[in-house]
Order: sequence, then structure tokens, then C-alpha cells
Amino acid sequence: MRMSWPHHPFSRRRALAAATGLAAGAVLPLTGASRAAAAPAQGSARAAGEYANPVIWQDFADIDVIRVGNTYYASASTMHYSPGAPVLRSYDLVHWEIAGHSVPVLDFGAKYDLNGARGYVRGIWASSLAYRPSNRTFYWLGQIDFARTYIYTATAVEGPWNRLTTISTPYYDAGLLVDSDDTLYVAYGNTTISVAQLSADGRTQVRTQQVFTTPSSVGTLEGSRFYKINGQYYIFLTRPANGQYILKSSGGPFGPYTMRQVLLDLRGPIPGGGVPHQGGLVQTQNGAWYYLAFVDAYPGGRVPALAPVTWTWDGWPVVQLVNGAWGTSYPSPAVPPPPRQITPMTGVDTFDGTTLKPRWEWNHNPDNTKWSVDNGLTLRTATVTDDLYWARNTLTHRIQGPTSTATVQLDHSAMRDGDRAGLALLRDSSAWIGAKREGGATRVVMVSGLTMDSNWNTTGTGYELAGATVSGGRIWLRASADIRPGAARTGTFSYSTDGVTFTRLGPDFSMGNDWRFFMGYRFALFNHATQALGGSVRVTRFELSTP
Repeated sequence: MRMSWPHHPFSRRRALAAATGLAAGAVLPLTGASRAAAAPAQGSARAAGEYANPVIWQDFADIDVIRVGNTYYASASTMHYSPGAPVLRSYDLVHWEIAGHSVPVLDFGAKYDLNGARGYVRGIWASSLAYRPSNRTFYWLGQIDFARTYIYTATAVEGPWNRLTTISTPYYDAGLLVDSDDTLYVAYGNTTISVAQLSADGRTQVRTQQVFTTPSSVGTLEGSRFYKINGQYYIFLTRPANGQYILKSSGGPFGPYTMRQVLLDLRGPIPGGGVPHQGGLVQTQNGAWYYLAFVDAYPGGRVPALAPVTWTWDGWPVVQLVNGAWGTSYPSPAVPPPPRQITPMTGVDTFDGTTLKPRWEWNHNPDNTKWSVDNGLTLRTATVTDDLYWARNTLTHRIQGPTSTATVQLDHSAMRDGDRAGLALLRDSSAWIGAKREGGATRVVMVSGLTMDSNWNTTGTGYELAGATVSGGRIWLRASADIRPGAARTGTFSYSTDGVTFTRLGPDFSMGNDWRFFMGYRFALFNHATQALGGSVRVTRFELSTP
């Protein structure tokens, strides 16, 4: 049975409380004229002058989108991955690159270091990204673990990002508005929606007030984005995971607000995927409006889709449909020519230079003494464990849909007995191909059966399904993934000793499409010890390719 948000119209807070005893929040921002005052599309074929949905076929959920001048920026959820809250950049709303991360390290407790506890399905939920013209500064706002809210700032999205403040009120699923008079407001909440006013420096809460209670006939509303458009205040809200609603006030940020449905059970642009929802509104330089939402598309995750928006005479947004559905393609936004080509989210990374590119995120915070980049990535063993879910310094990369292949060149000559290193398809049910060092000899193995339960505790550490002896100190590992939504899909593994001829290893791996882990499958590079620390591997090339 397909388990996806479109079949579960209730909040993430309730889902997590039921499944894990936790909750997680989300935060979002404002965009458009007042707000922004401030990867080529994958999928169906498109005619010249059109774009195809999804505009990004990678896992970027809970989107917040703004425009600053001629540049568009978006933020997304990353849960337990570090650094968190990626900032995407585009010049046309269609082609996107990863520019940086708003949260450099998840320093919210030892569990995010895999130190005695784990942060799976916690951490960076939907977050708010805004730009404040008065000080030319970007603001990121998000609540963590339903305990408190954090605000980070930067003068450039590439960073450095620094923590501005911590606020004791956890602003659940919040949207940050920089009003036309420079006042900072936050809309937040689940079912009961509130608005808070922040101090002029953004460090403290001045006032908070409940402004709306969701009618029982609608159910749950959350995922606030906060806007001021043509003198009216709007709070854009999602009904997870099949609807989008909007509140409007002509009386100021604290209301009163009236509600209107934007979409409900709308057929999405990805076969087998869900209803587009929980995104943001943004206005182009020439005054056109767009809605950038995400589509539940497991096993790959939640992927962004774009649709044009018009407005009624009395100030309500209307999503433009194609044959009664969110279009698989639309005319491309009319925007100025881009100043440069964006950096692709696919292709080759040789780990040139001395820093990781922003396409990479660690599974939890890394031990920075155990890895380095110097024209190649060195991963020294950081954990002694037989459980990959407990192993530190596992480096992840989003999978490109609908199908893609990751190929890694691995130097395993410095591994020690008991070490395991390789390339995984990582989620709450995982498998991997890699090098296994025992008795001074190395074998290449395919391992499956790495599993978690609904509380994100390990229930299986894996078992070898196939293996072969290899000589020399270098091997190429390959994982291919089909992440088309609507059913469990297949992952396969192969290896090569010369980088040219690849040999299939092990059976197909079934990548489940249950939604409850929230994040989609990722490719993951890892190296951990099962006996003692001291070994290392070197990755000299990673290639993400599509058919």
C-alpha cells in the first residue's frame, strides 16, 4: 500500500507524535514585491520557451522562495543532515543551483553528533528565508525540536552564516515577514495560527497574538508564509498533504483574517506523485507571480514544481491549471538574461580545492578531525560500530530523478581489518556496495538489510548478499536508483577494477516509498571501523549521471 502524505491529511506534528513521540516544525518566509523588495528541469519533454515540472527533481521540501533584485533564492528542509537549510539560487525560477547553507552546524544537542543519541527525523524542518533591504542582510528562521527558535543571518547566501539570536518561543512552521516599514513579523502555528512581532534588531519577541483558528471542516493548517502585497497581509498555509489555503487581512499583520482555499486534491505534474503544496509565492521583475511548491514523490523525496499565479480583482491568488491539473509544462517566466550559467546539480566532482561543494551534506554533524578535502576526499574512520546508522562522517548526495547513477572511484589501500567503506543507498531501509577488509585482504561486497523502525532505532545492521575478491588498492563502485514515485522502486549495485567494465553485484534492492522518514533516498559515501580506528579511504571522483 502506498504511504504518502496525500493519503494522510494531518499535520507532521501529529504524525511524529504518533510515530516517535516527537514533533518537528517548519518555518517559511515571504517573497514577491514586498518580500523580495528587496538544474535544468527534469521530466517531460518541453517546447522552446517552456519549462517542465518538476523544475528540480531532487529532494527539496518545505520550500520558501524570495527574490532579491534579479536573483531568486529558496530554502528547504534537511532534518538531520549537516550543514542544514540549503539555500538555492536561480535567475529564472527554473534552473537552480545550491549556493550554501543557512545553518552551518546542527549544534542543538549531542544527538546531532551521533553522540549517545541520534537526530533522525528531527533538526531542520521547514524554515523561513527573508531579505531585509535596510541592512542588506538575509535572515533564516527555524524552530528546533519544539524547544526554541533560532535566527541566522548573512550578507551573502554563500555565507558565512552566523547565529543572531535564540528565542524561547518555538515558532512552529513559521514565515518571516520584513514589512515595508522594516518591522519583522513571524506567522506560525498548527491549526491555531499566531503572529509575533520581533524587536527592531530581530533578537527578541515584542508581542504575539493568535490571529486565526482553522475551521474543523478544513482540518489542519500549517506551514505559514507571510506576505504583504498591495497593502494587504497574507498568510499562506498548507493542509498536509493535499491542500493549500490563504488568509488575508486588510487590518494589519494581527488581523482580522479571512480564509480562502487555493487548491485541494489537485492532480500534480508527476505521475504517481502527490498534490503540490507547502511552498511560497514570488513575484518576478515584470510583475508576474508564481507558486513554487513541492510534490511528494517517494522514494526520491519531495521535489519542487512551479506554476504561474494570477490574482482576482479582490486580491486572492489563483493557480493557473492545465486541463484541470498543475501543468507538466508552462511558458517560461519572462526574466532578464542570467548573468552566468548556474552550477549543475549533476555531473562530476573531483573534490578539487580544499572544501566540499554545497551539494554535499553529512548524515548528522561530522567529526571534522576525521575527514579532509585536498584535491580528493579523505575519510578516516570516525566510529567503531557495526551499524551504519551510528557511523559518523557518512557524506550524502541527493539522487537525481527520475533515474540516475552515482559512480565513485575509491582508493581503499589504507583500510584496516574490520573496516567497511563504500557507496550506499541511504534511508530508513538501506543497502550498499563497498570494500570489506578482513585478515589483510579486501573483498567487494553488496550488503542489504539495514533497517530502522518507526522510532528510528536500528532493527537490522545488514547482511552480505554477494561478494568477490579484488586485488590492488583502487576500485570503482556504482549505484543506480529509480526514484519515480507511486511504488517501491529498484536500486542496483555494480563495481569495476578498471573504471570501464562494470560487474553487477547482488540482487535488486527495493527502495520503499513510505513517507514517514520524510527525507528521500540519498547516495552516501561512508567509511567506518568495526574493530579499531586508524584506517582511511580516499575518494578521487564522484559522478552523478542521468540516462
